[in-house]
Amino acid sequence: MALLDMCISAGISCAAAHVNYHHRPEAQEEEEYVRSFCRERGIPCHVKNDPFEWTGNFEAAARQYRYAFFARVVKEHGFSGVLTAHHMDDLLETYFMQEEKGIIPETWGLKEERMIEGVLVCRPLLDKTKAELEDYCVQKQIRTFHDVTNDDCSLQRNRIRHEIIDTMSMADRQLVLREIAGKNAVLQERRCRVNAWVREAGLKLPLYRTWGEEDRLTALRDALLAHGITRSRRGLQEIDAVLMTHDDPLIPLGSLLLAVQDSFIRVMETPEPYAFTVRNLSELQAVSAPDFKVEEGVPGVNAVTVKEEDWPLTVRSPKDGDRIAMRFGHKSVHRFFIDRKIPRYDRLCWPIITNCKGEVILVPGLGCDKGHYSICPSFSVLQLSRCI
Repeated sequence: MALLDMCISAGISCAAAHVNYHHRPEAQEEEEYVRSFCRERGIPCHVKNDPFEWTGNFEAAARQYRYAFFARVVKEHGFSGVLTAHHMDDLLETYFMQEEKGIIPETWGLKEERMIEGVLVCRPLLDKTKAELEDYCVQKQIRTFHDVTNDDCSLQRNRIRHEIIDTMSMADRQLVLREIAGKNAVLQERRCRVNAWVREAGLKLPLYRTWGEEDRLTALRDALLAHGITRSRRGLQEIDAVLMTHDDPLIPLGSLLLAVQDSFIRVMETPEPYAFTVRNLSELQAVSAPDFKVEEGVPGVNAVTVKEEDWPLTVRSPKDGDRIAMRFGHKSVHRFFIDRKIPRYDRLCWPIITNCKGEVILVPGLGCDKGHYSICPSFSVLQLSRCI
């Protein structure tokens, strides 16, 4: 409310955007006051008061909910961006929370400007304390509401607010603000330096291993964040320990995987097991899949000669225990992967061709079984690598 009044007093052309989560008894009264405040001053007021449903953390879900609404209002009405009334207390609270969680953040504290949901979000009041803004509202006879959920000190942010921030003098605050500025300067220098290395040579494992720990963790954090993945400092250190000791890692990251391909550290899609059963060559050639392609038969380790009694064929991802009968004896597909140093990620989606009896008759790169070789093969199957 203080920010809105400041904008009006400064002659800034603006509108208000208010979200009613229906989460507290006062929510409806607050919405009505915002509407009346804007109506009396001729300020457009956009309100979202649909029933708010969420799973997991309320604060995180509510933040995503309101910024999506703000972004929609900005885009639909051609505004320049969003102003929010985050203040010095919010900045300090965020910093102490980051410290307690042991994370490596994009920014220590809060940035004055950032892009959220594709729109510019500015926080012009980070140099003001909450008490100063409350005094402003008293002087301007602007009504404020107390959020009783902020009194619950079992919540981390509330505990930090009441036990640390509320007890700090202005001198204490300035000392912490200087500390935050210094840490952000170090963070920015390191990020620029590491990003320059990555732009020049890519995130290659041999190069990664020559960096110091802080540089490695910064590179990891940025690589994961590009895919919407966040990890605590400890979580990043666990990933780093694997990368420093394993040449062919496969690290789960929710629905994604961190792997190494051609020496590059990459975040990859987790391949889903697949199986395509086809009744003839035409159906096989028509299959569209990211992990293999079918080409004209050329003698070699990717080719197979199919007999009439082999149909229907199945092209599928590997399974534990897969074996193929070669001229020199049975060969474990898993052993083939190890012998040929096939990256662990590629092993997940390597195509295996079986006949109607379930017998493995072709493993691209290894060859066909002893009963399906000829100098005029029916087709060739090539394994494809994929990454994002």
